Amino acid sequence: MKKEYPFKLIDGFRGKKICVIGDLMLDHFIFGDARRISPEAPVPVVLVEREIFAPGGAGNVAANIAALGGKARVMGRIGSDTAGLRLMQELKQKAIECGQVLRTKQPTIQKARVIAGGQQIVRVDYEKYKESIKAERRILIKNILSGIKDWDAVIISDYAKGFITPDIARDIIKIAKKYKKPVVADVKPAIASACRNVDIMTPNFSEAQTISKTTAGLKEVGRIIQKRLNCNVLITQGARGMTLFNKNKISRLPAQAREVFDVAGAGDTVTAVMALALASSAKLEDAALLANRAAGIVVGKVGTAVVLPEELKKNI
Repeated sequence: MKKEYPFKLIDGFRGKKICVIGDLMLDHFIFGDARRISPEAPVPVVLVEREIFAPGGAGNVAANIAALGGKARVMGRIGSDTAGLRLMQELKQKAIECGQVLRTKQPTIQKARVIAGGQQIVRVDYEKYKESIKAERRILIKNILSGIKDWDAVIISDYAKGFITPDIARDIIKIAKKYKKPVVADVKPAIASACRNVDIMTPNFSEAQTISKTTAGLKEVGRIIQKRLNCNVLITQGARGMTLFNKNKISRLPAQAREVFDVAGAGDTVTAVMALALASSAKLEDAALLANRAAGIVVGKVGTAVVLPEELKKNI
């Protein structure tokens, strides 16, 4: 990649319209000081100093797109509860289009993390698994068809919470392919087999092994997924970086993080950058290089953080 090209590519992210379809959740970070042990049980007592709310799951993917200059839209579902209202507020504050988010009787998925001394002490999850019903599927497909012509790329962001079913994944891919829109799939193994023909899939190594149904090494796992699902594959490997399987070529990208504070949301950042780059007609190798740089930045931040264009440029 020529030195000036990545800067032009990043500048080209501005205005790209990306639709993120998947599991929406609210991330809640509670920061405090833990200097004593509770007399009630052998657990630390945390004196709360500040709290932060942020879009999680598919919402964090959209937040990364918006932070990098793209125009993000989310499609998913939330509950008719306080957490759902807070999530919608957070999405709107980040200029993420969320007018087609579905309401359900199920509670909004929420993940609360307590952090003291720079360490996560505990995570508390509020959620109830439920697969999308036929009515939700019909509304979702109608909404996708109403906007697909204007989008530059589509992301399937599945956290195995039930919104993305195999049928819905196939519907999304079929429609996107009809309109020649690139599709990036960041999905859990249970949905992966329904994601044939996406432009690229972005599992971590553990997920990739499950998807490939083998405990083989990285190279074999990547090739199996490529062949079985007819797609390119970017396998994230934490401190070992990433590996891109593109047609007959394998590209290894070493980790870029100088110091890791929090890996939460790093996969969302990778997915967002890949979609923006493909929407900008970048080659897969160039897209993966930028995604790797972005991941190296975001793991150096606490919480479900995002990457800004200026930060990405400084790390080229």
